[in-house]
Amino acid sequence: MSDDIINIEPTKENKGLGFALDFGPLLVFFLAYKFFGIIAGTASFMVAILIAVIISKWKIGKISPMLWLSAILVIGFGTLTIYFNDPRFIQIKPTIIYAGFAIILGVGLLRGKAMLKYLLQAAYEGLSDEGWLKLSRNWAIFFVFMAVINEIMRSTLTFDVWLTLKVWGVTILSFIFAIANVPMLMRHGLDIGQDEETETEKSVAK
Repeated sequence: MSDDIINIEPTKENKGLGFALDFGPLLVFFLAYKFFGIIAGTASFMVAILIAVIISKWKIGKISPMLWLSAILVIGFGTLTIYFNDPRFIQIKPTIIYAGFAIILGVGLLRGKAMLKYLLQAAYEGLSDEGWLKLSRNWAIFFVFMAVINEIMRSTLTFDVWLTLKVWGVTILSFIFAIANVPMLMRHGLDIGQDEETETEKSVAK
């Protein structure tokens, strides 16, 4: 994590591109697995997220900490999945991401810092420091919840069902949770006229 926060507001074009970069590799994994199996799907996932990192740097000018962490874990656990021919390695990746973000946000809250602001490297126009702290708290709780849910799903469901819920269910749930935070953010100064959208809404699907 860096203290160098990029304060330039992302354009709508970059917001759309950001969503594609975050969700695209997961969608590639889903489709490649369905048509070619776990090994091809995992390899495609690894290549797709590397491409996402390159495009993010090229088109947006930065690579968010969330994308960096996702790329590292996808490549690491993807390699183990291919080597051992065991999908459990790729299934545990989301749990580690969720737990990692929850710990980062939780430690920040104990220190009185809204670490979510650093993770996003973007700003909610007008949001107060108190609003950032509450948003960090809410997402920390959500990430803990998602880590538990992922562990339950991967332990009780087939890989096919787990992957379907991971791609579609988690994405929808994350979006709903993000929208549910808007009233609280507005009470703490958020200017919704800027049509803000955070990368958190898109990375938790990984």
